[in-house]
Amino acid sequence: MLKLTNLALLVLFPVSWFAPLLRAGIDLPLFGVSEISVISGLQSLWQSDVALALLVTFLAVFAPYLKTIGLALIHFGMMRRKVLPALEILGKLAMADVFLIALYVLVVKGVGYARVDTAWGLYLFTGCVLASIAISHLSGRRRAQGLEVSGTSGG
Repeated sequence: MLKLTNLALLVLFPVSWFAPLLRAGIDLPLFGVSEISVISGLQSLWQSDVALALLVTFLAVFAPYLKTIGLALIHFGMMRRKVLPALEILGKLAMADVFLIALYVLVVKGVGYARVDTAWGLYLFTGCVLASIAISHLSGRRRAQGLEVSGTSGG
């Protein structure tokens, strides 16, 4: 079941990058659009702040996708389970992006520029990140149980 769920994330993550995260009644002040996705947000950031765009690209796109690929390789026996701690770190970095989006919503609502509503893409992206963290955690538990079993049988 973990294998299939993780493979589904290979499709769902790219969908979540293009799905609308936020909608506003007027153009969002920093992005100049009324609807923002991960990709449209990155495009706007590239025009204004390349360093921040690189950081967010890593957190929103590369970290979760590399982690998902790594978990798939482990599940199919093509990579050692010793890399799980590194993959868990990638998952935590990906969750940082969800925090940044939530912080942006708070800032816009607090300043009062526009009415900002979360869209279905935010829930999809957050769900993908949380599912990836859960898969990683469950894979780690299986690894620990496997080590305990092999440790007790060899003694």
